[in-house]
Amino acid sequence: MADLAAYLAGTWTVERTMLDRASGVRGSFAGSVTFEPMHDGALAQREHGTVRWGNHSGPASREYTWQPGPSAGVMEVFFPDGRPFHTVDLTGASAEGAHWCSPDDYRVHYEAVGPDELQYTWDVRGPAKDLLLESVLRRAQGVVVRAHGA
Repeated sequence: MADLAAYLAGTWTVERTMLDRASGVRGSFAGSVTFEPMHDGALAQREHGTVRWGNHSGPASREYTWQPGPSAGVMEVFFPDGRPFHTVDLTGASAEGAHWCSPDDYRVHYEAVGPDELQYTWDVRGPAKDLLLESVLRRAQGVVVRAHGA
């Protein structure tokens, strides 16, 4: 991946399957995610959609900020309050990342399947959680936002 910000910039559809391995409860999320260029090559990630989890069904959203890393294929992901989340290094076609959220360990695997599809899987293990979250992002047709300098 020569330029991760340019690759991500734009609007994507997102489909996510969720499994609580401890209880066997399955869920899903469907919606859209936008990576909007900000200053200094950063991207604002905004995800909106509908979550179905157990007996719950309703709207859900989340936001992150992606900051440029040491090379164009690397970005640092931050929570909305500025705390670091994890690093995404897609200088190759796939990448591993991690985040410790006491008492649980979050591990992620990213794979750029092609110019219009990104897959990632979160494997969350620990005494509080035992989750598998699998996401597929597909570029929304006809909607492309260019990153600054792209």
